[in-house]
Amino acid sequence: MDLMEMLSESKAYIESRLDGRKPVIGLILGSGLGDMADSIENAVVIDYHDIPHFPVSTVPGHKGRLVIGELEGRTVLCMQGRFHYYEGYSMDEVVYPIRTMKMLGINGLFLTNAAGCVNKEWKAGDLMLIADHIKLIAENPLRGKNPDELGSRFFDMTQAYDKELLAVAEKAASDIGISVRKGVYMLFTGPSFETAAEVRFARLAGADAVGMSTVPEAIAASHMRMHTIGISCLTNMAAGILDQPLNHEEVLETGERVKKTFSSLVREIVKRWPDDRL
Repeated sequence: MDLMEMLSESKAYIESRLDGRKPVIGLILGSGLGDMADSIENAVVIDYHDIPHFPVSTVPGHKGRLVIGELEGRTVLCMQGRFHYYEGYSMDEVVYPIRTMKMLGINGLFLTNAAGCVNKEWKAGDLMLIADHIKLIAENPLRGKNPDELGSRFFDMTQAYDKELLAVAEKAASDIGISVRKGVYMLFTGPSFETAAEVRFARLAGADAVGMSTVPEAIAASHMRMHTIGISCLTNMAAGILDQPLNHEEVLETGERVKKTFSSLVREIVKRWPDDRL
């Protein structure tokens, strides 16, 4: 089946559950951060496996469902769990939900993730606004036939993370007394954590954090001219910085520890999201 036909079927099913409501912001919650969706009001919950052509989450800490409702006066579509290349999905499957959001008329995208901290001056538990990213792996979600209905074959990435939304986020954090970092996120495919040598390389390349998600989604969003902001919860110091092994349980535990601060910041940014970025 043609991609646009598949997207149309996914869109039609989701719209059939929404009673005419139109979400304007898409929100993706990463590992350990999914409880944020519990604060969405008048929520409609849709399991991924019920949506035609949607992938299904397989990662602990990802509930695998859409939650659509009201958050700080905005109608949002929240993904409790995302899809990763390391799960065996192709890159175009990884970004299928982002394309579905665009089909639903969503132009604002809020990406979150759990990431390893590369910057030695920072610490686990910090929140980092993503100013830019590095992708050195060959695979790209736009490889292959270009869906012209969604965007141009070649497209600009200098505004992958919207500068106006970054300014809004920095002001929001300052106003509510939350300290945030701003830096560069580097994609590794996983599921193995990075080696100490890879982390040293990432630091030399200019990265402040490393992770296994977000970048394909930001690329697809840029292709479709969506306005995107990203926040990393730095759940652990990356390999080689501390003399201890890495594990996914630490990621989930840190997410649990900072979820109140994280939730407060996300809500404040959604509240202040500029109308011209919707």
